[in-house]
Amino acid sequence: MIRILHTADWHLGQSFFGYDRTDEHEHFLVWLSELIVARNVDALIVAGDVFDVSNPSAASLRMFYRFVRRVTAACPHLQMIVVAGNHDSAARLEAPIPLLNELNTTVKGFVHKYDGQIDLDDLIVELKNRMGETEALCLAVPYLRQGDYPVIETGGNPYAEGVKELYRQLTAHALKRKAPGQAIIAVGHLQATGSEIAEKDYSERTVIGGLECVSPESFPQEIAYTALGHIHKAQRVSGRENVRYAGSPIAMSFAEKHYHHGVVEVVLADGTLQSLEILAYTPLISMLSVPADGVAGPDEVLALLEQLPLTADANSDEPAPYLEIKALLDEPEPMLNQQIKDALAGKHVRFTRTIPIYRSADPAAPEAVMAAGLQEMTPLQIVKTTFEKTYRTDMPEELLRLFCEAEQSAGDGNPTA
Repeated sequence: MIRILHTADWHLGQSFFGYDRTDEHEHFLVWLSELIVARNVDALIVAGDVFDVSNPSAASLRMFYRFVRRVTAACPHLQMIVVAGNHDSAARLEAPIPLLNELNTTVKGFVHKYDGQIDLDDLIVELKNRMGETEALCLAVPYLRQGDYPVIETGGNPYAEGVKELYRQLTAHALKRKAPGQAIIAVGHLQATGSEIAEKDYSERTVIGGLECVSPESFPQEIAYTALGHIHKAQRVSGRENVRYAGSPIAMSFAEKHYHHGVVEVVLADGTLQSLEILAYTPLISMLSVPADGVAGPDEVLALLEQLPLTADANSDEPAPYLEIKALLDEPEPMLNQQIKDALAGKHVRFTRTIPIYRSADPAAPEAVMAAGLQEMTPLQIVKTTFEKTYRTDMPEELLRLFCEAEQSAGDGNPTA
């Protein structure tokens, strides 16, 4: 029997409207460390996006390595499997492999090839129980970029078909290697068709026009459990209980404020999935919108702000929440920002932004989307919104593809999705 925790999308180093989130990430990592000890966990899977950017700060790197050292010291039998996400630098993540291997931690950033052929064995990791017996073979697949997956001649989606073929080859290879009573599990950092994201959530970096969506049928039935990362909402995919996103441990945007956070505990025995449980985590800092739903006029907004608790009266153990304000306006009101600032003086909140929505505008129109804040949009999403505003039509898929290629070339491997 082997007990596994599945987590993903930590985004260490992320700042939120200028606020440093180190305390929030440390709070989660301490909780996770204590959970691993309390639940007698044998393996921890991190399904990508360990860091928020491909060139993380020294402080973010220290936070991650400190966690690895702390948790492996507390649980010497613990095995960690970490794959790179689209936000991670594969090279940077793999650089300390010689040291991490000494801490029973396996990192997969690249899909390695020899003589043009994918090294399937390199992507298959043995997961052992605390007695040192192999209980499962893990298909540890990082975020896949062009050239990482087999080239399939198809009239359909070459990315989706290539990813499906890679998992098919890996599963077939693992079936040849596995002994009776051993299970196969898969890891991936991708967007699966049928997965749910919040409307207009720009933090999840959804992939261009669905061109890189992968069907859950890409994971053969022989796989006992598939641990996914990339989508921040914890969920099963297309009704398959054993194909899941763990979700992010903290909300990355206000669109995610109602998400449930935590990790997935998976127990395997005799080559099959024995149990699956969602272990809930409560983030250190909550998110607050005024009004809670929809938008409100300036007078109502200011009245609601007056009702917020003062820092002096708030529970000192409860950190101030992040606050966004959504104001419904007939025309620009230059004094509104100062009125909001005055109303928030001494209030127990972390103010982030005011979103002005004009009565004459369609809230779903590109102008309203842009008003929601460029901080949460990728370059591709900004270009799409501008194109739709200018030409009143969707941006063609060919232009989307060309922009994606140009952005990837300019970024030299930086995330585009």
